[in-house]
Amino acid sequence: MMLNIVILDGYSANPGDLSWEPLKELGTLTVYDRTPANEVVERAKEADIVLTNKVQMTAEVIKALPRLKYIGELATGFNNIDIRAAREQGIDVCNIPAYSTASVAQMVFAHILNITNRIGHYAEQNRQGRWSQSPDFVYWDTPLHELAGKTIGIVGLGNIGWKVAIIARDFGMDVFAMTSKNSADLPEGIQKTTLEGLLAVSDILTLHCPLTDSTLEMINKESIQMMKPGAILINTGRGPLVNEKDVAEALRTGRLGAYGADVMCSEPPAADNPLLSAPNAYITPHIAWATYEARVRLVDIAINNVKAFVEGAPINVVNA
Repeated sequence: MMLNIVILDGYSANPGDLSWEPLKELGTLTVYDRTPANEVVERAKEADIVLTNKVQMTAEVIKALPRLKYIGELATGFNNIDIRAAREQGIDVCNIPAYSTASVAQMVFAHILNITNRIGHYAEQNRQGRWSQSPDFVYWDTPLHELAGKTIGIVGLGNIGWKVAIIARDFGMDVFAMTSKNSADLPEGIQKTTLEGLLAVSDILTLHCPLTDSTLEMINKESIQMMKPGAILINTGRGPLVNEKDVAEALRTGRLGAYGADVMCSEPPAADNPLLSAPNAYITPHIAWATYEARVRLVDIAINNVKAFVEGAPINVVNA
């Protein structure tokens, strides 16, 4: 029997520079760039296999799709899929693990280096002629800092947190981490501590933990008060790991030195989100994962996941 494969929101992962063609060898393929919530059931009602990135596959939607056998998450996180409902319906849910580790770690340091070296600021200053008008061979109007000897605190040592730790160590930083891993299993130069310990010692704090009830808004007014004055906060994990109003206020008062983030609580953010106008807030539009190389891996793994399912040996199953 020919399988019916539907991609509900393929544009973000593949805006046209990659190919879904191998999926056509497995069945009839329909690709939608985006799917509004009120059209999910209609578009997926004949699907045996659905691939989704951010489209919500709720219990109500899943129960309305009796033909559905497989949901492929086009990302690592799968909180847009009701895992329990899928399991109850006998539907396998598979994700894309570790495809963007290098890219996200790279973005972490893009934010850190932008904050400490102010590349964007000085490029703009030069466009305005400030260096050309300088009486000296050099021009700067902000503090500049090197990373060597600074302390970085990492919340979570999964694939990305681990990569960040290794890069930070190579920069000559002192590396502390909050992790479930045993201290004996950590590489030399990475010290395990508590969240309170990280808050107290970190010149830079970077978040790489899952979003759970216990980590929701873990960075808030109270925890910011426990941080070093002027510390830098980086968030490429999940927007709701921080209370955005509290972070914005801490930036305005100078309690936080800077906030570099690639994620926000609501995406896209509301135009009046306080972080968009806060001083020393550097927000990128959820693009850390979106390098060409990472998206090639994502699409390849997504296709291989479907192939494995069709062959009766599913891989990367998150609801087994």
